[in-house]
Amino acid sequence: MSQSPFEMRFDPQTIKHLGLRMYSTLAPALAEIISNSYDADATNVTVTLIEANGNPKEIKIEDDGIGLSRDEISNKFLVIGRNRRNDEGDTPSNKYKRFPTGKKGLGKLALFGLAKTVTVLTRQAGKLNEFVLDWDDLMAAKGSYRPRATIINTVTEDSDGTVITMTGLKRKTPFDFMGLADSLSRIFIFDETFNLLLESPSGDRISIDNKRKYGLLTKEFEWNLESPLLVPVESGYAGKIIGQLLTSEKPIVPSSGLRGVTLFSRGKLVNAPEFFSTSTSSHFYQYLTGWISVDFIDLLDEDVISTNRQSIDWEHPEMEKLRNFLSGIVSQINADWRKKRKEKKTNDLKETTGIDAEKWVNSLPDDVKENAKQIIETLGGEDALEKYTPVIKALHNIIPEYPLLHWRHLHNSIRERIKAYYTNKQYGDAASQGVQIYCEIIRNITGRSEDGSDLVNRIFGSKPFNSPPEIQLNDLNTESLINIQEGQGHLSRGVVTGFRNPISHRPIDTNVPALFTELDCLNILSLVSYLLTRMDNAKVNSST
Repeated sequence: MSQSPFEMRFDPQTIKHLGLRMYSTLAPALAEIISNSYDADATNVTVTLIEANGNPKEIKIEDDGIGLSRDEISNKFLVIGRNRRNDEGDTPSNKYKRFPTGKKGLGKLALFGLAKTVTVLTRQAGKLNEFVLDWDDLMAAKGSYRPRATIINTVTEDSDGTVITMTGLKRKTPFDFMGLADSLSRIFIFDETFNLLLESPSGDRISIDNKRKYGLLTKEFEWNLESPLLVPVESGYAGKIIGQLLTSEKPIVPSSGLRGVTLFSRGKLVNAPEFFSTSTSSHFYQYLTGWISVDFIDLLDEDVISTNRQSIDWEHPEMEKLRNFLSGIVSQINADWRKKRKEKKTNDLKETTGIDAEKWVNSLPDDVKENAKQIIETLGGEDALEKYTPVIKALHNIIPEYPLLHWRHLHNSIRERIKAYYTNKQYGDAASQGVQIYCEIIRNITGRSEDGSDLVNRIFGSKPFNSPPEIQLNDLNTESLINIQEGQGHLSRGVVTGFRNPISHRPIDTNVPALFTELDCLNILSLVSYLLTRMDNAKVNSST
């Protein structure tokens, strides 16, 4: 065969440095080749992993893009450091109108980070070309390298596309098929025009898409950057950035590579996950992940994307402004997350215990409220709600709603009827209504029409009880029982004469708290509840 028409010009040490050291791990290296397929307007890209006896043997990447012509192989693919955008312009592709991701002309060196031998077979416009790149020959070359050409401009009826086969792999351990799929999903933003398929050594296939990025997380909350609350319409970034941020239910494991927000440009990662802030001590940052697309940075005159596409030059003035803006977005989401999480915690607590925590705590006196709130928030913390549910229930029993009155122990006949006043902390009205209800109940069971002192003076009788009282609380057969009966009358007269009459003489707001404190009113309610409880099993005798 005649001398190969293909030639690569390079400094061998540059190849060694950029190929071996920068792209020595599988996912980033494969991503560079997949990017070439994307730039070639490919619809489908398939990465096949091949093993022999459990050992990595071969990696094949096949696409249905536009392929390369004979001239393009030498003048484009094999030129190290070629800036495609300078040579061809930053223009969209013909088929899918994609703007190129490649810029520095170094991605092809990723091939040598993985393998010693690389075979490139490419078809374009009915012509087939194939050549082989060999690492040892490349390192031995002086200034230029001519890869071995195995097929030159041979006619083919096969459709356009490229197949890159890597052998002599440097990897010695078996492929982590699932881990690779996860890693690749986090390097690209996929759409319906770009399908990436990963095939395992056993023949299993995974279609890699955006859903896989966060498939291992249980999403709790989500924010869309198209919201004007996050990116105001008056902002210089309105319409320039899009993205989706989310938080997980549980802390994200640092080793997962998901903790933080990833930046993409033109569908490919340009900045590894981070928070754009110098202070990340809040536990919120253990839960945050997501992606933001900042395509506009590719239009800047100066290249701000690092060679390995893992970071942005944040010292660039435009990037410094962007970082501050993104930091503001994360701060907004931090505040909203805390609000949403508090609401969710309250709802979860109510569902688990049947207790409306917010309503409960708000009913407590101020000096009790803050302590109870702190206990509830601590016990209802991360992953602790189920474990501490019995404790919260016990706390609720110890400190029920409206604890000054032991609300749930008020007599049923008055509790609901004075609830509206009580919950609004109108304790004077609540107590006044309670005494009126007490008198109403006495009238209903005796048939009398009197009210106030005239009513209670004669109902319960007095010693020596020569005739049965109209409302008889007990058998009156011991001194203690007689005292209870007589005391019911004294207490009833006292609550009417000493409280209801004076509080009724003037508007409530002039009596409470000037004449009766709020605690006085609550004590009256407790007394009325006691008097009603004594009457629960009373005997009603006809009046004489």
